Amino acid sequence: MLRFIQHDMSGIYIMSKEYYVYIMTNKSRTLYTGVTNNLMRRIYEHKNKLIPGFTSKYNIQFLVYYEAGSDIHAAIAREKQIKGWLRVKKIALIDSMNPQWKDLSEEWITDGKETMGENTYGRSSDPSVAKSTLPQDDIIIKDKL
Repeated sequence: MLRFIQHDMSGIYIMSKEYYVYIMTNKSRTLYTGVTNNLMRRIYEHKNKLIPGFTSKYNIQFLVYYEAGSDIHAAIAREKQIKGWLRVKKIALIDSMNPQWKDLSEEWITDGKETMGENTYGRSSDPSVAKSTLPQDDIIIKDKL
């Protein structure tokens, strides 16, 4: 997502890109951690098995956690940090935002179309207004734990 931000008092506008670190799962609660610059598109790809690999092999379908930020280096570092955690710590992170492990993207993507609306937490389901401010173009890193 691109958005315009005024830079100081100069009146010059710069474009800022959003990056997302996310965790997805399946019915067996296998966890997958990734990084992307377009969360809605990437979740759509996972759900529709458009890219062969871990998520299509293990039927990873449910977005259970995400963070957003404007620094790709911070996003990659955060993804690596989460990936290095024990499973129990990852579960605690998911539980802190989404205790019922609801699919946070279910209202964005319906019948193959991306939509926007309010999610069950009373926040916009637009991933650009994610709960946490976090941390290159689409980079996806797998996490089998």
